[in-house]
Order: sequence, then C-alpha cells, then structure tokens
Amino acid sequence: MLLLVGLGNPTPNSQNNRHNIGFKIVDAINQKFGLSKQKPKFKGLLTTGNIGEKKIYAIKPLTFMNNSGICIRELIEYFKIDAQDVIVFHDDLDIEFGKIKAKFGGSDAGHNGIASIDKFIGKEYSRVRIGIGKPDKTLSTSDYVLNDFNDDEKEDLKTITDNIIKSISILIDKKLDLFSSTVNNN
Repeated sequence: MLLLVGLGNPTPNSQNNRHNIGFKIVDAINQKFGLSKQKPKFKGLLTTGNIGEKKIYAIKPLTFMNNSGICIRELIEYFKIDAQDVIVFHDDLDIEFGKIKAKFGGSDAGHNGIASIDKFIGKEYSRVRIGIGKPDKTLSTSDYVLNDFNDDEKEDLKTITDNIIKSISILIDKKLDLFSSTVNNN
C-alpha cells in the first residue's frame, strides 16, 4: 500500500501556479491509471486504485500548502500506512525547470508544504522534487511560486508529466535513484 501526495493550493486561481505542480502530477496519475473518482476525505481529495500489483491511495490536500501535514497524518493513521510508504510530489526552486529528483527524507529546504508534513509525520518519506527554477530578480520567491507557469513552461509540463508516468513503476518500487535518472532521460 502506498500513498501518493500531490502538493498545491486548492483555490481555482491557483490551478496553474508553479506551486501546484504536485496537484497536476497526481491528477495525471489518477487519469492514466484509472484511479477512483476524487472524493473529499481527510481534508483532501482522495482517490484509490491499483498501479500494477500495488494498492495506491492518492491525495491532494485541501488544507493549503502550509498545512498539508494535517491531511496526510489523518489519512495514514486511518489506513495504517507507514510514513515510509508515502511519496510526495512537489515543486522545488533549487532544481532547474523540468528536472526531477527523488529522495528519501532530508531537509524541507524552506518549502512550507514539506515542513508541515515533516511536523506531522516526520521526515521518513519519499519526495519527488520537480524543478521550477528560480525567479529573476524582479520577483520575490513567494510571488514566483504563486504565479502561473508561462506558455513555454506549460508546453513542457506535458512532457514532465508523461516522463513521470512512464517511470512510475520504478518509483512505486522505491528505486529512487533509478527513477531520478530514468525520468530525466526519457
């Protein structure tokens, strides 16, 4: 049993923000693998199903980014999912746009969604960090992550999502280094 978490903010005007790339990835996984219809549960939108032989829960927290951990803790306690079986998809400013790095544990690196999850379930879970690049000098970091992807980035998002989906079986087997190298070379 695995829990896939896509981080983002639930407001309609946030839908195409850089900060919402986790939501976009979970939506694409739900669609590709025919997971159940999204249901509001555990302060999030929950889907269930299988990818290969693995039972999958996927959630998009509706608690806003800074409180994502509340939703995750409720869900893992209810379904008795070990934190080590949680995989979180989120944006990362420190990674070049479009590059993806998966890792287990580590620092929140200033990401408030990750800090919230760390607070509520600890650091022993996997993260798929999706690079959104850094803002130029005219924008603050918060403005940058809360702005929509530009037109070129929107085109590249489809490729990023497709590459993650093509390599999902490697991720589900928790081969994080292999996933990172495979997903970036598709």
